[in-house]
Amino acid sequence: MTVITTFKEKKREKQIKYEKSVLREISIKALKERVQQFFGSSRFVSGLMMNAGIEEACYDVAIEAYLLGANYSRFGFYGESVDQVRSRCEKEHKHLVDTLYNFFLYWGHGSEAIMSESLYYMCEEYVNSWWSEGFNNGERRRKLRLH
Repeated sequence: MTVITTFKEKKREKQIKYEKSVLREISIKALKERVQQFFGSSRFVSGLMMNAGIEEACYDVAIEAYLLGANYSRFGFYGESVDQVRSRCEKEHKHLVDTLYNFFLYWGHGSEAIMSESLYYMCEEYVNSWWSEGFNNGERRRKLRLH
């Protein structure tokens, strides 16, 4: 007897395999350095960074943004510009920025009222940098036929 699988299962298995191969290119050291680079200079955020959960949330968002960029890199490989590809995934991108921003607001207990706009822009730049890195690495992998 043969086992019957659906296309959804096969697609999900293929996606997981691709994500595992792409994630091998990110190091924990790079994640830590990027968090310090973007949020280390902010007085508000550096005070919050004492909580390990906040740093882990930054790592989670970074990984998700990296995977989002890598997954959408196929459109860039087939000729679309980076801006066109970024507009394709605008909804998911905004969700990641909002998630990180709201996480900082929640753990800040209202002490960020003065800096909330600059904090949002820091979160946006953080997600943009990881998305761009994922996009570039995904595009490079497709050119090298490693996908």
